Amino acid sequence: MTGLGETSITQLVKLVSRALVSLAMCFTLILGSSVAHAWGAQGHQVIAGLALAQLTPKARAEVDRLLAQEPGETLMSISTWADERRNPTTARWHYVNFPRDSCTFDVARDCPDGQCLVAAIERQAAVLASSAADDKRLNALKYVVHLVGDVYQPLHAGYLDDRGGNTYQLQAFMRGSNLHALWDSGIIKNMNEDTKAMTARLLKRRTAFTSQRFSAVQPAEQSCQIVGMTGFYPARRIGQDYIDRFTPVLEQQLSAAGVGLAGLLNQVFK
Repeated sequence: MTGLGETSITQLVKLVSRALVSLAMCFTLILGSSVAHAWGAQGHQVIAGLALAQLTPKARAEVDRLLAQEPGETLMSISTWADERRNPTTARWHYVNFPRDSCTFDVARDCPDGQCLVAAIERQAAVLASSAADDKRLNALKYVVHLVGDVYQPLHAGYLDDRGGNTYQLQAFMRGSNLHALWDSGIIKNMNEDTKAMTARLLKRRTAFTSQRFSAVQPAEQSCQIVGMTGFYPARRIGQDYIDRFTPVLEQQLSAAGVGLAGLLNQVFK
């Protein structure tokens, strides 16, 4: 059997190194694509369902007309579209970062180039309210439904220094995670309630009015204030006391998001 020469060994080492680098990049992309998906699918669907039940007849008719371009789609089914098609151009649309010493939105500081969650909601709502072609307005509707949900997830308006809780590692429900993922989907999954039942239950508890004029700034600042609550950043091992305390806060945010989304759509289609 002929042995490998020095040149062949060098080439083999290079090939293996390239393969390892490619594998590492794949893992990075997989992990990176999951760190900032607000609420997870169920949370977004619940918000869309809550909003749907609070639309005016006119807004409901216009939403249905736009959705008819893609038969079978519903407000709930499109609620995760923006995450499924996230790319480097739109990734920054899903969050806004605040410094730890201020939850007051400052455009120059927090969104200087317009590439943040607050500005993205405003832009897409403007397209939705415009006389643009229906396909563009449908895309805008998909963004609005998703991004309005995002702004009520506290850590999508969290702190810059830990990337909205993504770098705050912890253990929850017997597995390693981070604070952002816990609020995205961990607490909701722990509730063990199907989407329809959760939507119906939260709909009965709503207390806000959809007639209020929606502004993305207000829920962003309120989300930041929740992140600043004493105890929001837990011990590294999540206990039942944390779940018991913050599950009602999470439910409050889901309910508020449904009201906010309905309010914006009713406003756009008034």
